[in-house]
Amino acid sequence: MEKIIMKTKKSNYGIKSLVGSLFVAAALSTSSCSKFLDIIPDNVAVVEHAFKLRTEAEKYLFTCYSYLPKNGDGWFNVGMMSGDEIWLPQEDQAHWHPAFRIAQGMQNVGDPLFNEWGGNQKGGDGRFNYLKMFQGIRHCNIFLENLRDESLVPDLPLAERERWIGEVEFLKAYYHYYLLQMYGPVPIIDVNTLESSEPEDLYYKREPVDDCVSYISDLLDAAAEKLPPRIVDENKELGRATKAIALSVKARLWLLAASPLFNGNPDYANFIDKDGVHLFNSTYDPAKWEKARDAAKAAIDMAEEDGAELYYYTNDRYGLSEDTRTQLNIRNAVTERWGEEVIWGLSNSYFVNEALCMPPLARGTNVDRFQLQGVWGAPIKIAKQYYTKNGVPIEEDKTLDYTDYMTVRTAVNEERFLIEPGYQTARLNYDREPRFYASLGFDGGRWYMKDGTSTASDENGMYVQSKNVERAGFGHFTNWNETGYFIKKLVHWESTTNTTNAPTWKQYPWPEIRLAELYLAYAEALNEITGGSTEAIAYLDRIRERAGLEGVVTSWTNYAKRPEKYQEQEGLREIIHRERLIELAFEGKRFWDLRRWKKSAEELNKDITGFTMTGKTIATYNIEKTIFNQTFIAPRDYFWPIGNWDIRRNPLLVENPGW
Repeated sequence: MEKIIMKTKKSNYGIKSLVGSLFVAAALSTSSCSKFLDIIPDNVAVVEHAFKLRTEAEKYLFTCYSYLPKNGDGWFNVGMMSGDEIWLPQEDQAHWHPAFRIAQGMQNVGDPLFNEWGGNQKGGDGRFNYLKMFQGIRHCNIFLENLRDESLVPDLPLAERERWIGEVEFLKAYYHYYLLQMYGPVPIIDVNTLESSEPEDLYYKREPVDDCVSYISDLLDAAAEKLPPRIVDENKELGRATKAIALSVKARLWLLAASPLFNGNPDYANFIDKDGVHLFNSTYDPAKWEKARDAAKAAIDMAEEDGAELYYYTNDRYGLSEDTRTQLNIRNAVTERWGEEVIWGLSNSYFVNEALCMPPLARGTNVDRFQLQGVWGAPIKIAKQYYTKNGVPIEEDKTLDYTDYMTVRTAVNEERFLIEPGYQTARLNYDREPRFYASLGFDGGRWYMKDGTSTASDENGMYVQSKNVERAGFGHFTNWNETGYFIKKLVHWESTTNTTNAPTWKQYPWPEIRLAELYLAYAEALNEITGGSTEAIAYLDRIRERAGLEGVVTSWTNYAKRPEKYQEQEGLREIIHRERLIELAFEGKRFWDLRRWKKSAEELNKDITGFTMTGKTIATYNIEKTIFNQTFIAPRDYFWPIGNWDIRRNPLLVENPGW
């Protein structure tokens, strides 16, 4: 059988063959409840054999799914670890990986880090080094070519055939989208071609960004028409594509296309291919925001029709305080398995890094530092981005003073569900919004877990002690938190950690898309079309209400130094951006949002700072310390380099500007 290669939509350029038999990645199985991606497909040496019977074709379907990014593992979630939101110990490289090295300015053209173009430098143990996006697209094309031939797979019912085609059209669109946000203009790989083609037909070229967006959008529309509105067989099929998932990715796509990085960006006005074709349209197009608005609303309507709603912790069996219940609203929106807010949960990628988020806690018996490491740290600037308890930024609140935010204060009994009473900790940790306390652990901060007390009560519960030689502090030879802020948001509250034995983590499918993200996307698009949109504010207020805050109008009117801010397009844009950074913190979204807003050059040139973790006393610990001088070179760093090897072997490729 002659090998096939990929061919682009608009030209005769294909990608060189990925030789060998069909490569299949074993999906991770971390749950006792088996989902469809837990199946490990057989290797198929001859493609025809894969489409003789339904059972074999189904294995090929799962092979197409196997190229989805493993975002539930921080080692492979490039958005989570390549920016400034989570920082690892600077002097100990045990937990470093290619994504984190990008955060430290180590990206390069000689051997690009987290190289989705060539498939290497993606993880320290090599598990996913050869899961290439282009290889995934190739298998999608093979699957679609064969499934569209109704003479093949004769035992496959027509309705199921249609659904499978829709699923793989979705995957093919998603893989193109994933490459687009990382590299900018990419090849459009629409069909495969034979390896026996002429040499000049075995190369590919990058297509203009607008063409890429239109192609992906059309493919998502085609997929959505074929996909089911909901998963019926939840025991076997959770995580497979649905109409709501396809429409949600389309909303992400158009939000990206409408944003400053792609919409009229003058930085790439002279970026052309070797035929002189401009790869970026440098003319701003306001109609893209209308498409983003319509796509987000369509996704919201479909998701809500399928029963999606913002998560609320309502079944309180333990008599928890209002503070703790509100925190569980926020934490469980992410960690609840297949919760009502999750539109797309990745059943091929459960979150596996809870131990890296959670430290040993006082009044707990979890003392094994090899089981509870807490090495993921949030820089102080991330802690500062959260609102005050009044629902406005700390620099805008006219009633609360954070000028000396490292000044120490003593917690009182009324704050006992947030901070240990009598404990002295920095001013920055007081009078903050519920999402601050739900998302971050800090010296003196309470950390509610179901097994934190014998009755699961939040009275007299566990808390963090993170000064040097304390239980969560510096002093261990390999495991410590560099900044003093631990990532509470990602730890499931029902994991068993207060034990002398190894913790039992209640892992959960990674919530790749949840309803709150769509609300924020819709609000952003509305404001760009009509500045100060009241409808945009209404959608923000839905999220704020769940987070225990008053609405935008009330909060800014009563507490902000500039109470009219929300009435202006630029002011409301700042509010929407801040709301998005807070609500979606530690979910791998900030990295991409800063890029599409063209704010990376501002934010990623700020120093990474934290508490002085070597300090043993209140006075020596509560001092802000510079950990790393982060740099971002614009416009170069907005897109990955393709790399010298691929540029040299393909005479039609052009490298991204600056590389």
